[in-house]
Amino acid sequence: MNQKFFIYFSDILDHQVRDDKGRRVGYVHDIVLKMNGEIYPKASELIIRKGLFRQRYGSVGWDQISSVDEVVKLKINRSGIQFQKKRIKCDFSLCIDILDQQIVDVNNHKVVRVNDIHFLRVDNHLYVAHVDVGSRGLARRLGWLSWVDRIVKFFSPHSFFLAQEDFISWKNTQLLNLGRVKHVLRLNVAEQKLAQIPSTDLADIMEDLDVFERSHLFQSLDVELQRKVFADMAITKKVELIAYLNEKQVTSLLENIPSDEAADLLMRLPKKKTRQLMKVIDTKTSKKLHKLLGFSKDSAGGLMASEYLSLPKEALVKDALQKIKENTNFQGNIYHIYVVDQDNKLIGVCALRNFINADPQAPLIHVMEPHSVFVRTDDGLEKVAVFLEKYKFSVIPVVNEEDILQGVITIDDVMEELISLTWKKYKDQL
Repeated sequence: MNQKFFIYFSDILDHQVRDDKGRRVGYVHDIVLKMNGEIYPKASELIIRKGLFRQRYGSVGWDQISSVDEVVKLKINRSGIQFQKKRIKCDFSLCIDILDQQIVDVNNHKVVRVNDIHFLRVDNHLYVAHVDVGSRGLARRLGWLSWVDRIVKFFSPHSFFLAQEDFISWKNTQLLNLGRVKHVLRLNVAEQKLAQIPSTDLADIMEDLDVFERSHLFQSLDVELQRKVFADMAITKKVELIAYLNEKQVTSLLENIPSDEAADLLMRLPKKKTRQLMKVIDTKTSKKLHKLLGFSKDSAGGLMASEYLSLPKEALVKDALQKIKENTNFQGNIYHIYVVDQDNKLIGVCALRNFINADPQAPLIHVMEPHSVFVRTDDGLEKVAVFLEKYKFSVIPVVNEEDILQGVITIDDVMEELISLTWKKYKDQL
């Protein structure tokens, strides 16, 4: 009988193991891999399980295996195998470290799960060739593949499901140690390819991972990409992630996201953690955050960001254009420039569309809108939302009682808070 060159892990998992006399030893429980830097790691040890209610575990080196098919046959007598109650510890095995673990699919920007392992067989040696992340792999592992194939073939003879395996080559994967026992994350891409995924998509991928995997995938990114991804993550995920980052990493992130987002995040952290972080954040950022943390969360002051672009009333249109060019990486809104006097009192606002085609030598105050629409720091969320809707603004300035410009609020900030409040109010009725 010709031996298959390829074999699936599901073809032998939980199947019988027999000794050199043909007597049953137990069942295939796991396979240990030799991780020695080879492109395709090699099976080095077989973990055997026996017993039903009182299970015991033993292991044999791969050199003691005579054949691997539906039944695994050994070269040795079962009396030479020592069994123990506890599961055998090993550095890297299929069931613990690969099967059911998650993979980042960079082509489709999503997280998929490993359903089966595809081996290349050379003599009796097994080398990991692919991981199977497809639905066929799951059906095969559950023992349903023949039935599923018949059903699919009956209703759709040319179905993609029948012909296509969803494999990821092992050589295109990368191992990330997650810093906890028996857990790794497999990535089907080198680190530089991760950087090619848009930060918003990468943030979505992060949300599909558990907090351990999210933390270690995040820490594998370069600093610049970390900042972009962090800014795009949901605030609840940011809070979870911070618990797994060191103080230096957290302060760097807080110093490089809009101040309103940083303040919201600090409000959700334990007070002790917030005080600790505020001590080490740079002075300029901490001043902004202290100011924002002093406002009620659902007030205009609590919603606003301290980052905005402003120019003095003597500025020309060309100054506004230059201001935008100099701030292409600005964290805040770059489509509005606020005109202020020497005391930072708000005089007017100039949208990009108002001056982009204007005479560069024209005074900015000639193309600006007067500051007739604004909110004050103690105005509530509802008033801010009404003003944004009434005047069809995407951003609105926030001033104090002396009309001194304090910050700006975007419609995204308002919508996020409204959705959060509405969910808390009505979630029990849904």
